Amino acid sequence: MQTFIKSERLSSKTAIDKLFQSGKSFNSTPFKIIWLPSEENDVPAKILISVPKRLFKKAVDRNRLKRLIREAYRKNKGLLCFNLKNKKISFIFIFTSKTTIDYKEMDEKIISALKRLSSNINTEF
Repeated sequence: MQTFIKSERLSSKTAIDKLFQSGKSFNSTPFKIIWLPSEENDVPAKILISVPKRLFKKAVDRNRLKRLIREAYRKNKGLLCFNLKNKKISFIFIFTSKTTIDYKEMDEKIISALKRLSSNINTEF
């Protein structure tokens, strides 16, 4: 279950636009999470990871943070998928902190964000 395959990535421009226009959002420091139920998904959850260029000018820093977020999500996505049951969602992780964080701290933040996301989803459905 600790895989992150291509079909789990949100890449459809129309789906991303729809998510930004009508998605529900919340902040879980250092992330802003925007999510929306989705019927057309073939997997329980599709994710997009974003680290703004406005906060991190160097591509090296942005890529490193995206790599850390991806790895922490891959390791802990079972928390979310277990709570989804038969529901399907699409969501975006936007990194909003101005400072970089190490993997251990990133892992803790992803776990708390995923728990909060699954509780939000269960209250909405």
